[in-house]
Amino acid sequence: MLETKFKIVFLLAVLAFAALPIMGIIRGTTLTPFEAASPDSTDSSSPEPLDSSQVTREEPVREEMISIPAGPFIRGTDHGGFDERPQRTLVLDAFAIDRYEVTNFQYQQFVDATGHRKSGPPSRYAKNMSKMRGMNQPVVYVSWDDAETFCHWKGKRLPTEAEWEKAMRGTDGRLWPWGNLEQPNGANWARVQDGFEVAAPVGAFLPDTSPYGVMDGAGNVMEWVGDWYAETYFKEAPEQNPQSPEYGTFRALRGGGYATTGADIRITSRSKMVQDFRDETIGFRCAVSGAK
Repeated sequence: MLETKFKIVFLLAVLAFAALPIMGIIRGTTLTPFEAASPDSTDSSSPEPLDSSQVTREEPVREEMISIPAGPFIRGTDHGGFDERPQRTLVLDAFAIDRYEVTNFQYQQFVDATGHRKSGPPSRYAKNMSKMRGMNQPVVYVSWDDAETFCHWKGKRLPTEAEWEKAMRGTDGRLWPWGNLEQPNGANWARVQDGFEVAAPVGAFLPDTSPYGVMDGAGNVMEWVGDWYAETYFKEAPEQNPQSPEYGTFRALRGGGYATTGADIRITSRSKMVQDFRDETIGFRCAVSGAK
């Protein structure tokens, strides 16, 4: 009799353990923040999160280029850093520049067509990558060479420093795209709680629009430009169509980003980095010579 009861208890224990995986499937699993999937997802075993474009069903932003007319503009400022001086009037030929920073959707088309490496961190760890995969967020974790190769694939190129500054600043020497009075919530910066932990979808901040209609120059992500960085180049550059210095150690970066604080948000502010560097705060846009 005792033996029979033992067999029954043992059988019930086996059935209970066997039922645990089934109950887990029925109830679902608890995902970490980096594994959160869409409610429509039927694959709870995948460690990769769905990007925001899949969740919101957003459409890719329309690619546009803005024509910047030939003529003079004011570059630099005497009230900024040493490498922003002196303020000078330069003259540029006509060119066109992307209205928006290059997006994840656009860059993925390039990767699919060419087999070029995907955007991503050099290492396997990137704490914010799951928040940066939205279709219309600017592509990040791209090196200068990645950016230049993409632009050439598009039949374009990276803008020069001078072109970038004129496109974002206009001709009147303003320090921000909207004018000379700072607006703490005018762009996607780290100074205010604006609802975005990382880069926002391109064009999300309407005040961050230049006099020509180019967007996100003050914030969102810093941007590679075509030039080698030279600290004194604003003083040494020719007054007409200044190109990149002949050589250098660092490539120039322009504009502020979502992690930017302090005075680095001026349109005249300059940054530099080695050209193979990739980071979650750096993206780019393209330009072409002549009117578009």
